Amino acid sequence: MQDTTKHNLATAMAAIQAHEQRRPAIVTAGTQALNRLVPIALRDSGQSRVLGRFLLGLYNGEEFPFDLTDLRSLDLILLQDCLHVLVMDYRPELEVHERIQNGSAIWQQLIEKWAPEVQA
Repeated sequence: MQDTTKHNLATAMAAIQAHEQRRPAIVTAGTQALNRLVPIALRDSGQSRVLGRFLLGLYNGEEFPFDLTDLRSLDLILLQDCLHVLVMDYRPELEVHERIQNGSAIWQQLIEKWAPEVQA
């Protein structure tokens, strides 16, 4: 193996290991952010629509596609919360809706509110 390849592999492995060590803090921050975002996503505003569609996209990106440029319309604090949730969902142990109480029912509400065209 060439030195460059060995170095790249070692760097990648170190990054993975560092991420895994930070994982508990990442999950805590992501779950807290998710709990702040969900109530806003259930409201009736432009930011609510963006958050609702973002959360649905994490839940099932094929069924609920999300335009990332919509994130530009969010207040900075909401964008940062979305990023915390996204980082948490990078290698999920649980589906995003399983991270909050009554998640399945809440996601059904999000579908009805922000993706009624997907209703069966």
